[in-house]
Amino acid sequence: MRNAPLAMDVKTPLGFRVVCSEEYWQRIITIKHPPMKGRKRDVEEALADPDEIRRSAGDPEVILFHRRVLARWVCAVVKCSQEIGHLITAYPADKVKQGERIWRK
Repeated sequence: MRNAPLAMDVKTPLGFRVVCSEEYWQRIITIKHPPMKGRKRDVEEALADPDEIRRSAGDPEVILFHRRVLARWVCAVVKCSQEIGHLITAYPADKVKQGERIWRK
């Protein structure tokens, strides 16, 4: 991903950046979670200005950023390594996912 064009590069309230290549973003919206097509801005806002952030119950290096958008939540899932995070996936959710709450608006 070093020279790949970025779809997003967002600073989070936890002080680190989250990046996602354009190629990987296309994979998210076409294969993993097609309902996220056209919702890149919602994901960027979930990362930059979330309502709640939780650490994954299954992997301490995975952080879940949640932001309420209308009647549902947007969940952006990030794998952290040192000072940078990589977007793993993003999806609409009916509720905040389980895990240790590490930040709340």
